[in-house]
Amino acid sequence: MDRIAAIKGREILNAKGRPTVEAQLITERGIRVTASVPSGTSRGKYEAFELYDGEPRHNGRGARKAAENISTEICRALAGMDVADQEAIDRTLCRLDGTPDKHRLGGNALLAASVAAAKAGAASTNQPVYRYLGQKDIRPALPDILATVIAGGVFSTSGMEFEDYMAVFHGFSSFPEELDALCELRFSLEKALRGRYGDFPEDGGALAAPCASSREAFRWILDTAESLGYAGNVSLGLDVAASELWEPDRGVYRMGEDRCLSTSQMISYYSGLCGEFPLTLIEDGLDQDDFNGFAELSGALPGVQIVGDDLFATNPERLRKGIERRSANAVLLKINQIGTVTEAIKTARTASENGMDVIVSLRSGETADDFIADLAVAVGARQIKLGSPVRMERNVKYNRLLEIWQKLGM
Repeated sequence: MDRIAAIKGREILNAKGRPTVEAQLITERGIRVTASVPSGTSRGKYEAFELYDGEPRHNGRGARKAAENISTEICRALAGMDVADQEAIDRTLCRLDGTPDKHRLGGNALLAASVAAAKAGAASTNQPVYRYLGQKDIRPALPDILATVIAGGVFSTSGMEFEDYMAVFHGFSSFPEELDALCELRFSLEKALRGRYGDFPEDGGALAAPCASSREAFRWILDTAESLGYAGNVSLGLDVAASELWEPDRGVYRMGEDRCLSTSQMISYYSGLCGEFPLTLIEDGLDQDDFNGFAELSGALPGVQIVGDDLFATNPERLRKGIERRSANAVLLKINQIGTVTEAIKTARTASENGMDVIVSLRSGETADDFIADLAVAVGARQIKLGSPVRMERNVKYNRLLEIWQKLGM
């Protein structure tokens, strides 16, 4: 048995140049690991609370308080615990914070400590993280790739109505071939879009091209895939981020300055897109509180992955509510939405046991931590959403999956 000797927190910068926290955990036998946590730009209201300083520096979003909580209260609570008992460590973290949304110590502080413990526990048992956290009834396998290649929505300059226009990869003989296809598609798409529109910004590696409509964006993706010989292996996905469009006072989704749609009209719109294009995945197609509307959407599109992100917030209690109402057939797993590794794995297992797909996802404000690549393999995720392969905070995850693929001999 190896025990936790100390854990220290510090403030670091994420990929967007904003503060987040990193934890360094040291065991009595001398194992040292670090873990850092991401943050999201589009955040659901049911996510674990991210604790920030509220001081002038970084417009109030400094993370020194969260880092200090790791070095003090969290360190004292975890010191002496068996580093290989992840469930006990995470229970201790949740009890120590004592709030439903982890706002006292910060979900960011708790998650950094939880992930560090998982890494140290794996090292102490001489296992890779994906085996250490792996479920006994799940055979390790590589997930398929979802990648945002065109950016839109309220956080983008493109003017497109939805947040993420994704390429959904499937049917390749190996993960490296699938990743090669993504790289080819992303760079060919950029060349084509810049040839048509000239200069435009990127958003997290995705292309914020000023396409005239969602249909036009879809055609660009499909035409590029076909030109590369991948027509049968690439379909389309949308992350709508519908809660950003929802106007509760009026009961409509604002799709532009002069266009609003009701819930039933949104569902009809998606149905039309699915009839016209190989649109096989819709994430957060309706507001995060509309479990019944999600159920209607799932019923209307039985062959499409209807994914709950803000709807479930990686929370096993919200997921069970969605299962009861048949609101979706897939859950997006974002570990910083819930705050500990054990709770995230519980959510994934609950989804799998009820016939739902698990999709592990990064956040827009990522770090260079590759933990979620191992987590995706550990929970048997069908897919992983890491974005375009042009940013190192994303590529460290892709590179880790390549390493796992090689070790598994697949």
